[in-house]
Amino acid sequence: MNSWGTIYRISIWGESHGPAIGIVVDGCPPGLNLKPDDFKEDLGRRRGGPVGTTSRHELDLPIIQSGLFRGKTTGAPLSIGFENSDTRSSDYDRLKRTPRPGHADWTAHDKFFGFNDYRGGGHLSGRLTLGLVAAGVIAKKIVEPIKIHSRVLRVGGEDDFQKALKEAVAGGDSIGGIVECRAGNVPSGLGEPFFDSVESLLAHAVYSIPGVKGVEFGDGFAAAGMRGSDYNDEIVDVSGRTKTNHAGGVLGGITNGNELVFRIAVRPAASIARPQQTIDLQTGKPVSLTIDGRHDACIALRVPVILEAVTALVLADLWLRSRSLRGGRPSARRPAVRVPEQQEE
Repeated sequence: MNSWGTIYRISIWGESHGPAIGIVVDGCPPGLNLKPDDFKEDLGRRRGGPVGTTSRHELDLPIIQSGLFRGKTTGAPLSIGFENSDTRSSDYDRLKRTPRPGHADWTAHDKFFGFNDYRGGGHLSGRLTLGLVAAGVIAKKIVEPIKIHSRVLRVGGEDDFQKALKEAVAGGDSIGGIVECRAGNVPSGLGEPFFDSVESLLAHAVYSIPGVKGVEFGDGFAAAGMRGSDYNDEIVDVSGRTKTNHAGGVLGGITNGNELVFRIAVRPAASIARPQQTIDLQTGKPVSLTIDGRHDACIALRVPVILEAVTALVLADLWLRSRSLRGGRPSARRPAVRVPEQQEE
């Protein structure tokens, strides 16, 4: 439903135009240093405003309601909320009857028997990825010294972002993009064969980001046209380091100690200013729909920090699982949760 994870477990809540949205993080180790300012950079990277993104402006100030005491995590569930203040719900009045083509309006209406909050996409809105980013900030602390970085490679099939964006905005249209994620200092041994492979868990988490329609690891689909002699990564030392990294840092569903590399495909946003054909749910008749309001022309531009966050969530959960299996004794090559110093009462 709305929860994910085995040990590092998150539950997402709220609606785009409701009073607030947020995340509950369970399984966070005690003793991590955490303060509201720690969220500022990543939350700022997700915020709209630049060309091609929504003009909706929210402060996105984290309200930490539990699980934190004297600047340290306590081991209890962390509840983090964010107020919604810059909403214009009237922009969505017509969408109650006329679902947007390519959007989840119709599927949400069908699944929840019309009781869903349709304003801004309700619980299915990309607005809720704010909670994923917040949980990712904490997860990044758990997996240190792993460093995760994502970037947009292409938008609208073009390397020239500004050109592609300008054409899309001028035409009242939207465009998709390709986003790459790289994680360095990833230890070997994380992940399981088959159902809890690193790839399957990452794919599961990645598809929680609205708009993601594809994922590939290492050389991905290009590997289908390669020979084994070209694709196989030669092992150069006993640590598992390889000469090349066509596999993207994963073999048999388990990390091999090399850089974790994967890419995702992000679809064009469904909300566009051009007229589209849809159906009136009340009359059953076809109607033309032109969408007003504030929407992203390219949602891929705001995805990199969200992709980093869900990657951190997966790696944190796998690391805590690995630590649990070893009776709390981390190996020298694995991230270690720092033990807090005793505090005076």
